[in-house]
Amino acid sequence: MNIHLIDGTYELFRGFYGPPPKTAPDGREVGATVGLLRSLIALLADPAVTHLACAFDHVVESFRNDLFAGYKTGEGIDPRLLGQFDLAEEAVAALGIVVWPMVEFEADDALATAAERWRDEPAVAQIIVCSPDKDLAQLVTGSRVVCWDRRREIVYDEAAVLAKYGVPPASIPDWLALVGDAADGIPGIPGWGAKSAAAVLAQFGRIEAIADDVSQWPLPAGRARRLAAALAAQREDALLYRRLTTLRRDVPLAETLDDLAWRGARSAFRQLCADLGADELPVRRRFTWQ
Repeated sequence: MNIHLIDGTYELFRGFYGPPPKTAPDGREVGATVGLLRSLIALLADPAVTHLACAFDHVVESFRNDLFAGYKTGEGIDPRLLGQFDLAEEAVAALGIVVWPMVEFEADDALATAAERWRDEPAVAQIIVCSPDKDLAQLVTGSRVVCWDRRREIVYDEAAVLAKYGVPPASIPDWLALVGDAADGIPGIPGWGAKSAAAVLAQFGRIEAIADDVSQWPLPAGRARRLAAALAAQREDALLYRRLTTLRRDVPLAETLDDLAWRGARSAFRQLCADLGADELPVRRRFTWQ
């Protein structure tokens, strides 16, 4: 079997900013939730999709906000989207998919924990993390744990991660710490771009392993000196940023592997779709009921 681990927050944002807005019969904006459900039902139409779970940021803030004041918050999120967070979780659960709503942790941490937990299960052929989020690239392990960009139909195994970012999955947190990640509010280290960070980390692997002697760096001497000075001035910041970009793998998930098996939608799903003004959803391809 394969396990499909879905970044529900990403799918919800994609459902909000992709298709046109949609209003339910009661006047609520529900387009993001309906778009999310359509995406998941399309995924379930594949007979090979048998075991799956969907993780959400139940709230945007997490333990990382306690570590760094500049970390992302819910500020600036369109209220019409923010108002669908709870609804999306309810809808996916009604569809019969295991839902992990994160409060202290983030959705990515739940996906990381699940990938770690079931990666070596003999019954599991492959774990497919359904998201293009670069943070999740650190989970990729050979071709056993991969990331799948469903919109572009690109699968990232370990070789593909190296080709895209210039570093192996294990160095992705270090790369993000140096380069920064605007989506998460991580500023990075001044002067460090994607190519220079990839070149240095491809040689040294981790931030603390970067040689003090810049003559060992795979960069022109002048550029190496400037980057080394910037890193020396903000080394503690860089290590903090890496802590922020490193996914936790100790989220207390209660489910067993068998719990992830999709057995059909729950009876409440039909009424939920009617309430959303999306009666067509329960009659789509390969639709079954518990």
